[in-house]
Amino acid sequence: MPRGEQMTDGEDLSLSARINRNLAGMSRAERIVAEYLRDHGRRAIFATAEQIGSVTKTSDATVVRTAKSLGFSGLLDLRRTLAQEVVVATSPVRQFHDERENGGSAVARVFTEAVERLEATWRLVEDDEFAAAVGLLDEAREVLAFGLGGSGLLARYLALRLTRMGRRARASWATGFQLADDLLGLRADDVVVLYTPARLLAEIEVVLDHAHAVGARVLLVSSSLGAQFADRVDVTLAAPQSTSNFTGEMLSAEVLTDALLLQLGSGDEVRATRASELLTSLRSELVQGDERSAVPKRRRKKRA
Repeated sequence: MPRGEQMTDGEDLSLSARINRNLAGMSRAERIVAEYLRDHGRRAIFATAEQIGSVTKTSDATVVRTAKSLGFSGLLDLRRTLAQEVVVATSPVRQFHDERENGGSAVARVFTEAVERLEATWRLVEDDEFAAAVGLLDEAREVLAFGLGGSGLLARYLALRLTRMGRRARASWATGFQLADDLLGLRADDVVVLYTPARLLAEIEVVLDHAHAVGARVLLVSSSLGAQFADRVDVTLAAPQSTSNFTGEMLSAEVLTDALLLQLGSGDEVRATRASELLTSLRSELVQGDERSAVPKRRRKKRA
């Protein structure tokens, strides 16, 4: 098929098929982009031409030319097709249906994948990088944990656990103008913990730019953006994603977070113990306060 020609009805219009047909006629730079799109489709869905060009060490113009060489009207058209393919390929319902036909059960598949993901995460943990991540948290005046969607829940979890250990921490899962408010108090002796699986979002760029501007250090926990932001963060911990969506997006990152907290707490047991004792005391006072406020209600009920 001539270079850049649209396929006819009845032909395979998948991205992989288009690449296989056109790869031989592409320039070296276009082949690099095409192979990246084929092998990293989930990342490319949300990426701009500039971002794809940066990752592949080509250019945004090359990315657009590659899309047209594959028969698309442009990058947006290519990403629409790519998104449809990824949604179908990663549908947990579809994959579970296939597993069930082969005799697999839901509980077996979920636990098997969870074990595989955690083993992969453990293999990717470098002792020096992990120690450096703990060091960042330990030296921080305050920790700002940031994430969106499911990552936002994990950011809140980290901030809560750090606070209960007697450390200053807060979380942000904001977008738009509210994110600007959350970033105002960031200082040079603070640490940003950035949870982001694989999506390139505008908010991430803003957080990284502001952290750099004020001199705050950054710990990135991500499945695949470590290389993308290597020169903009201080430490990166890899948290592999699910290949089927049977297990939660943040499973690996949550276990890494628990490991960080355990190591951090073991290095400062006095502070952690004092914070725990104070928390217990405050909870006790709250329980007693509830009991006292309930007494008049019971008495009024007896009079009635």
